[in-house]
Amino acid sequence: MTTGWKGVFPAVTTQFNEDLSVDLPSTQRVQDALVSDGVNGLIVMGTCGENNSLDPEEKRTILKAAVEVVNGRVPVVTGVSEFDTRRAVAYARDAEKLGADGLMLLPAMVYVPKPEELIAHFRTVAEATSLPIMLYNNPPAYRVNIGADVLKVLADVPNIKAVKESAPDPRRFTDLINEFGDRFDIFAGLDDVALEGLMLGAKGWVSGLTSAFPQESVQLVAAAERGDWEEARKIYRWFMPLLHLDAEHDLVQSIKLAEQIMGRGSERVRMPRLPLSGARRAEVTAMVEKAAATRPSKIRQAA
Repeated sequence: MTTGWKGVFPAVTTQFNEDLSVDLPSTQRVQDALVSDGVNGLIVMGTCGENNSLDPEEKRTILKAAVEVVNGRVPVVTGVSEFDTRRAVAYARDAEKLGADGLMLLPAMVYVPKPEELIAHFRTVAEATSLPIMLYNNPPAYRVNIGADVLKVLADVPNIKAVKESAPDPRRFTDLINEFGDRFDIFAGLDDVALEGLMLGAKGWVSGLTSAFPQESVQLVAAAERGDWEEARKIYRWFMPLLHLDAEHDLVQSIKLAEQIMGRGSERVRMPRLPLSGARRAEVTAMVEKAAATRPSKIRQAA
């Protein structure tokens, strides 16, 4: 029943030109660089990929390009974040045709569903594709919780295989594993609860700040996998000021600014988002620069 997915899956950014059209070559360069740095998979067009700022045809073009540049080296999982179930079904079917390895399925946007509506949405999309599906639980962002009651009803859907858990309460990892055993692959989905999730049994980490510091992210998960908690804590404590950015309202702008500072991408975002400015921009810039100057020695030497 499991996906086999594990390790670090960065939620990669979508790169834009100065006129805010999609910069496909730069987006592919970002994706290729992350794979070269050792990540275990890519999540394209999640929150950090600005899914809901993209036109339907742009989404399909970006996914096709991602599959092309990754060329089977790691799984490519695409976000399914649509305003209604009909659009989600259409995109899921197209994603399968375009070569995606899996879907990260969100609740329908804007409308806050009742549990039975949430279940119907997930089940309908899952039945439209044979791809493995990761459900994305983020109650603070989407105002709905994919609770154990919902997962219990969906446990009979064979291709719903994983859960990205972005609730800020680390007790969720233990509760889900106690309730479902290994029925679902659990991924940590909030950067500043990542090590807690891995320690409590998460198979991997869907990460935002990996886009700026991939080597550190890979080393963190590797240390956790081999039980070297001293090394894992060392990296995590160094990383934590930046990881907190993933839980903020302006996470996309902060992560893209961090990418730009680290020479990995551009900070351009589509409206209604705007690039960081003023005191907030200075604050995030200082955080990234400090992190870059104090990278753990083993990683810095390997870089």
